[in-house]
Amino acid sequence: MQNQKSSIVFDQERASSYDKRFAKFAPLRDALHLLISLVLSELPADARILCVGAGTGLELIDLAKTFPQWQFTAVEPAAPMLDICRQRAEENGIASRCTFHEGYLDSLPASESFDAATCLLVSHFFMDRDRRRNFFNQIASRLCPNGYLISADLVYDMSTSAYESLFEVWIRMLKYSEVPAEEIEKFRASYGQDVAVLPPLEVESIIVSSGFDSPVLFFQSLLIHAWYAQRSL
Repeated sequence: MQNQKSSIVFDQERASSYDKRFAKFAPLRDALHLLISLVLSELPADARILCVGAGTGLELIDLAKTFPQWQFTAVEPAAPMLDICRQRAEENGIASRCTFHEGYLDSLPASESFDAATCLLVSHFFMDRDRRRNFFNQIASRLCPNGYLISADLVYDMSTSAYESLFEVWIRMLKYSEVPAEEIEKFRASYGQDVAVLPPLEVESIIVSSGFDSPVLFFQSLLIHAWYAQRSL
């Protein structure tokens, strides 16, 4: 991950409350995590997984519980978020299978290639398409041939009337999750300004141009789209 600054700063207070603030989203998150497990279920028993923008480690913990021999490298630039990820790994008895890297992907030391990489709600913070393409290319360079990318982002054609309708449902979801009104307004203002909400075909094109085969859309929930793609040979 290149040094991509976000409008959201994850200090200790925000990091500690992050999962609680979005707790009511859990059914959506759990569905996505289940499908990720199914997509990756044919990987080797000792697979190596790269979690880019690992956050508080929720998908890492789920995968580690499902696949007890997998090894994980968590890359996260926000120290408070990574601290929670590390603490969770210790509480779940999987810390010995994890490497924690505070920083961006381009500062991660070279290592053996990974069998798969997860990148959930990260790449849409790259407003510049070339930087987003380079970001995915960096992930591809870390993967084995045919290694998997799992990428999920906010995706839609913002120029359509369907987007306007769906966005209002998205706002209802934020209200249902008891996100404060001022935070909702920040979200509303950030889409298209600080968050690159692009049409699906454009995101797929960026992924392909970054060294992957054609991505397969395997999950959609309102604005969240998730694809899997294998590294091109």
